[in-house]
Amino acid sequence: MSKKDSVRLRYTYNDLIRNKGVNAALLVILILSAFLTATGSMVMERLVGSVNQLFDEAKPPHFLQMHVGDYDRGELERFAADHPEIDSWLIEEMLGYDSAAIAWQRPSTGESGDLSDSLIDNLFVTQNEEFDFLIDETGAIPRPSAGEIYLPVAYQLQFELQTGDELRLTTDSGVHRFTVEGFVRDSQMASSLSSATRFVVSEADFAELTTAGGGAPEIIAEYRLSDTALIADLQRAYESDEALPKNGQAVTYDLILLINAISDGLVAVALVFVSFLLIAIALLNARFVIRGTLEDEVREIGAMKAIGLPSKTISGLYLSKYRLMTFLACVIGGLLAIVATDLLTRSVQANYAEAPLGLSAVLVPVIALAVVYLFVVAICRRVFRRVRKIQVVNALVHGSTLDDRQTARRAKREAKRVKRTSLASFRGGSINRRLAVLDLRADAKQWVLIPTVFFLAAVLMALPMNLLSTFESPRFITYMGAPETDVRADIQFADDVDQTRDDLVASMASDDRLTDLRVYANLLYETEGEDGWETLRVEVGDYSAGTVEFLEGERPEDGEIALSVLNADKYGLTTGDPLTVRRGGESTTLVVSGIYQDVTSGGNTAKMQGEATTGAASYVIYADAVDGADAAAIADEYNDRFDSANVIPMGEYVKQTFSYFTGAFQNAAILAFVFGVGIAVLITSLFLKLRLSSERRKNGVLSAIGFSTAEISSQVRGKTLAVVALGTVLGLVFTATVGESLAGGLMSVAGLGITKLAFIPNWSVVYIGYPLVLIAAGYIGAVALTARLRGADKSMWIRG
Repeated sequence: MSKKDSVRLRYTYNDLIRNKGVNAALLVILILSAFLTATGSMVMERLVGSVNQLFDEAKPPHFLQMHVGDYDRGELERFAADHPEIDSWLIEEMLGYDSAAIAWQRPSTGESGDLSDSLIDNLFVTQNEEFDFLIDETGAIPRPSAGEIYLPVAYQLQFELQTGDELRLTTDSGVHRFTVEGFVRDSQMASSLSSATRFVVSEADFAELTTAGGGAPEIIAEYRLSDTALIADLQRAYESDEALPKNGQAVTYDLILLINAISDGLVAVALVFVSFLLIAIALLNARFVIRGTLEDEVREIGAMKAIGLPSKTISGLYLSKYRLMTFLACVIGGLLAIVATDLLTRSVQANYAEAPLGLSAVLVPVIALAVVYLFVVAICRRVFRRVRKIQVVNALVHGSTLDDRQTARRAKREAKRVKRTSLASFRGGSINRRLAVLDLRADAKQWVLIPTVFFLAAVLMALPMNLLSTFESPRFITYMGAPETDVRADIQFADDVDQTRDDLVASMASDDRLTDLRVYANLLYETEGEDGWETLRVEVGDYSAGTVEFLEGERPEDGEIALSVLNADKYGLTTGDPLTVRRGGESTTLVVSGIYQDVTSGGNTAKMQGEATTGAASYVIYADAVDGADAAAIADEYNDRFDSANVIPMGEYVKQTFSYFTGAFQNAAILAFVFGVGIAVLITSLFLKLRLSSERRKNGVLSAIGFSTAEISSQVRGKTLAVVALGTVLGLVFTATVGESLAGGLMSVAGLGITKLAFIPNWSVVYIGYPLVLIAAGYIGAVALTARLRGADKSMWIRG
């Protein structure tokens, strides 16, 4: 070790010991910043690795088309033969069952239950031969024998199912029993955003279920291409071919990847967002501490300059402490991140696959921590440039860090300050309050740290909570292209959807518990795309009462059509533009009346005013429950009466659909709340500790002229309370305005069909509870620090 390094190490050690409280507070913030940055980067790397590992094992399709109803297999074979870019293709046959028809029992304990709490479709399939495999926990491709079944991992976690349990499926011909042989990961349908999930049974059992009745048959036509860049071209070619089955949703590889990654990816984004705010707070704090250190030790710096030490050497001496603290913070934060990442990615590894530990698993967090280290040190280095401007005479004689020009400017400012803060105009009232206000006006640059920190803390706490309450709100259903209602009924698997619709509508219309009945038909139109005619799914019904909120324009009238955001972007249309559609060979030109947001059906939907009672691919019926009626109970009753309809309570449906999102935001909200309050208390205490230390002489003067310790303390507390409240209020205003726009922008980039997100906040929590907690935290910190003034030696204050 060189002599220079020895001196730096000795100075760093002495300074750390001398200012334990200040350095400990700064170190804690740096550790949290490094911890969250490393954790966020590691969660993202593990998520991408897990999804990629599952995709490598399962080989999901590059393009798929779901279909309900009759189809011509020969046409699918002809299409595949006409497109040499198709590497392989298959038709997956499925049987859909209502969750209430599936029950389980544990022979070893006698425990039992059913899956009725799940509102998604349950699709029984056989294992595929070429691609789109369902993978077990070991990464193998299970092929069950007769009487065996593999369940989705999501149900294993939700219902705590185990290998060896007995599964009972009720069909028209009786109950079929299976033994749960294991659980599978599904590269297509792992996310809660998927409207269905798949069970794997043997070929023999599937054939038996097909003849047993009670299951709704549907297919998926799946394709893997030799070049994924051709996916969009293949989709356009498929949709423009009138002979191919299209009564269902089309999904591309990119959408499958997005749906799988978006929910857990939000956890990583939230952690990185929190870490950025904490880094900002840490740097503000470091800047404040450094400037205070330079002012306190200006004479020592002047002496070092007087004996010939260069400014760079002096800066390096002081910077060594911050280098060491930041390095220790990155090491400790990185080690803590390893533990946290393991906890946060357990669900990822359960639903997808265990990501291999490769070079990226080490490089990603190391690079993230290196960025934190370099960024913090660079900012600290920049602050220490002030050492160059310190003049030896001013430092030794006047104890000032300013040069002659700066000293002159400060003198003018001080003169104005004395005039502005004069008590000559004081006309009564509280002298303490007057002095506190004058001090804040005079030292605004010093006090700006506290409102800035509380501004960031308020944003940190409020933004995740606003996102959570938005996705949990029943009103969020409007982002799914549907009205805000209590009950929804879907008719799409019935042999005769028109008759089922008539029967269900008649029953619901005569039910006193239901009101405001609305019926919509899903029709398959065609419109001209880049490569010819392609399918356009249109919901036809009565929109006169208003159903969804429009970003642009308004609800459709006769001769008009409203488009989802993604469809409007896809066809390059806006309100007032014409759109030609055709159905049954008859073309019609409609005017785009409005554009709305929708996350269902891949976000590609449309709405038309009118009534369709026959020929629809499916129907959806909405109704409200009267006050006091239980929507869930009503839905269960109609499900029992109408086997061909799927009736659900909308509140529970939204909750289950966005469970991955709400889970991510809930974790982020809890984390942000704890860190926000903790940082607020920590920074307030640190600031006031340094502030009281630098104002000993001023407080000594106040004490000498008759101000009591309680009065001096009340001035400090009053100033703290004022700046804390200011920062908190500004933070909440920022969250409600700019924060909302930022969240909407993130959703827009994700491509989910949401381009403008309007927060649906929990007002009592975010705009009453949070500010009270933050303000109370800051005030308690001030009370704790000023309580020490009672036992202080007042004579030492005047001596400085």
